[in-house]
Amino acid sequence: MIADFYLMTTKNLGNFLQSIANAQAPPKFTTKFLEQLGFKSTSDRLLIKMLKGLGFIDNNSVPTDRYFQFLDSSQSKFILADSIREAFGDLFQLNIRANEMTISDIKNKLKTILQGKASDKILQLTANTFKALCEIADFTQTKNLVKQEPEVKINQEEKSKNSYNPIFEQHDLQPLVNKSINTELHYNIQIHLPETKDIAVYDAIFESLKRHLL
Repeated sequence: MIADFYLMTTKNLGNFLQSIANAQAPPKFTTKFLEQLGFKSTSDRLLIKMLKGLGFIDNNSVPTDRYFQFLDSSQSKFILADSIREAFGDLFQLNIRANEMTISDIKNKLKTILQGKASDKILQLTANTFKALCEIADFTQTKNLVKQEPEVKINQEEKSKNSYNPIFEQHDLQPLVNKSINTELHYNIQIHLPETKDIAVYDAIFESLKRHLL
């Protein structure tokens, strides 16, 4: 995509953009409003076509959301950069840093893209206009075209399921013993018998074991 607009001269471009940034947005951006801003030359009417190409006004000359975003001075240059990227999308596909190219290189790229559909004069005017816009815009970041990822909200129940909590309440504890498993205990008792020749001593020991353990 290459925007179908150009200016006969770009010497008033910066003043024009500053003028619309300082003025209240009109219901429609008409030739009369353009003249009220101080741009009364017939060649200045190309500025309205430029605003349409940049998406600042629609086909009925009504200001768009982008126009109102541009009125915010803290982001106006970023909005302009986004608009240029969109309007000259094919140019940025050939060179992601098209805004840094020389006018001569821009013209050659446009000639390749348009494939003879524009005269040499139109190519030159378009290249001049593109370069002048880029020098006003700020391409270090984007404001308008970047879409934020939707925030994912997790309800409290799901959050508790997916979160590890090292503190457990007593009623949350579950028995660890499987009641279906039979448990048997085995004891290994070692008895050290005293050295004696009296058999009665041994009889007394075993009798005690039988009475207390078996």
